[in-house]
Amino acid sequence: MVKPKLPEQVREFARSLRLHQTDAEILLWLLLKNRSLGFKFRRQHPVGRYVLDLYCHEAHLCVEVDGGQHNSEVSRDEQRTAELNKAGIRVIRFWDNEVLNSTEAVLERIYLELTGSGGRG
Repeated sequence: MVKPKLPEQVREFARSLRLHQTDAEILLWLLLKNRSLGFKFRRQHPVGRYVLDLYCHEAHLCVEVDGGQHNSEVSRDEQRTAELNKAGIRVIRFWDNEVLNSTEAVLERIYLELTGSGGRG
């Protein structure tokens, strides 16, 4: 079976996002890459019409790092999360300042989600 080709505009958008990551996204990527928690993550990974900040295919887990602009995009973020959940992808979100100021707690939450101990209910 031939895998459908990703639309070029989505591919280019993902590339652009990888080049313009926030400090929090960069920090989290540095801490998650190379299977540091035992799971492989991809950054700025396209899924359907969305580009996910960090994605672990093995665990079907999306980690989103939100900046201040997301305060005004709550309903859009909720719709995005609902669509990803329908596709079988769990989404957890952190604010930029959480990643930068409570890094260990953020990593612990991600690890618990990856290992199935995250209290999904």
